[in-house]
Amino acid sequence: MESNTRVLALKAILWVVLEKRSLSAFTYPEEVSALTKSLVFGTIRFYHQLNDIVSKLLERSLKKEDLDIHCLMLLGAYQILHSNVAIHASIFETVNVVNELNKPWSKKIVNAILREVSRQKNELQKQIHYSHPTWLLKKIKQYYPNNFKQIFKQNNTQAPMTIRLHPQHNIDTFLDATKINIAPQARVLTQAVNVCHIEGFDDGSCFVQDASAQLAAPLLNPKNSDLILDACCAPGGKSTHLSELAPQSKIIALDSNIDRLKRLQENIKRLNIKNIIIFQGKAQTQDWWDGKLFDKILLDAPCSATGVIRRHPDIKLLRKPKDISALVILQKEILNNLWTTLKPGGKLLYATCSILKNENEGQIMQFLQNHSDAIEEEIKLDWGVKTTNGKQQIPCYEFDGFYYAMLKKSM
Repeated sequence: MESNTRVLALKAILWVVLEKRSLSAFTYPEEVSALTKSLVFGTIRFYHQLNDIVSKLLERSLKKEDLDIHCLMLLGAYQILHSNVAIHASIFETVNVVNELNKPWSKKIVNAILREVSRQKNELQKQIHYSHPTWLLKKIKQYYPNNFKQIFKQNNTQAPMTIRLHPQHNIDTFLDATKINIAPQARVLTQAVNVCHIEGFDDGSCFVQDASAQLAAPLLNPKNSDLILDACCAPGGKSTHLSELAPQSKIIALDSNIDRLKRLQENIKRLNIKNIIIFQGKAQTQDWWDGKLFDKILLDAPCSATGVIRRHPDIKLLRKPKDISALVILQKEILNNLWTTLKPGGKLLYATCSILKNENEGQIMQFLQNHSDAIEEEIKLDWGVKTTNGKQQIPCYEFDGFYYAMLKKSM
């Protein structure tokens, strides 16, 4: 049974490391154990550190076709250095996975490397290793010379589970959670739980959503008379929040991803929402638009997601510098396009879950320079740090890394 746990964990790790695919797209069996998932997330979270350690201990690199063995050693090293699993079990059970891989020759190597990691454990744990790719390490140090240690620490920590309470449900008495003043519907759970075990979840009592993301809808201040666009909306955390705050408004929820829109549809049904209309389409085009100008637009722009690495550690392996350049271009296209669909006097809230300046304040600074009819409205929330334009929150316990900028169109 223990070996099966690690066989499945290794499959998920290989999915990310070798197949370069998102961890959220990996399908676990229904009866997956909490240990399996913690081994997967932990190994991916500390991949860069573990890879450096194991690579140094190997006399020579393994062949391309044997990189599964290399990843197995990373899985074993994670257990020894970062988990509560007993060292003898970490080594024994990890070595046993070799039987499933049909590579008996590698048993000796895996055993020897893991025993060496165990011998050097104290020394290795004292070494400072931020476990980020070099390009991102440099970028974060450059942008945040006084805060980079906090960012790296948060990125290598499991994020708390935060939910948004529905105003019409009172489930506080059932929750072991803390409140956040500036996000009144937010509750940070003391311990993560299966959502199905939360009181009234199936009837729409709450939505799993980080506190930073919960600020979007109140910032936009929706009114029942508003026509609102939520662009790049799926899976619908912000759309449904807008609906809760203005149930008589008309909300157009736009996204290009059909699978993510299905999740939005499920959330609309669970929360019993009547005022959201779903469109599949690209926010940088207008073939979905009927020509009616919006009172308010929420643009949750496609981004590097570097502010939510603690929730998605595979970002550190999958995201590349060229991706950021392409995203900045796409964000600009979407901003320029959606601006033409906004009423004079209307507001557009630009949001990302990124901490990279070229996706955030740099993007908004350039937009303001190129649009004489755009005025920035200051965000006065006691949250994040005021930047040249907009506000930036770096990851901390209660909040994911997030950026907001409010733009108003002159009359």
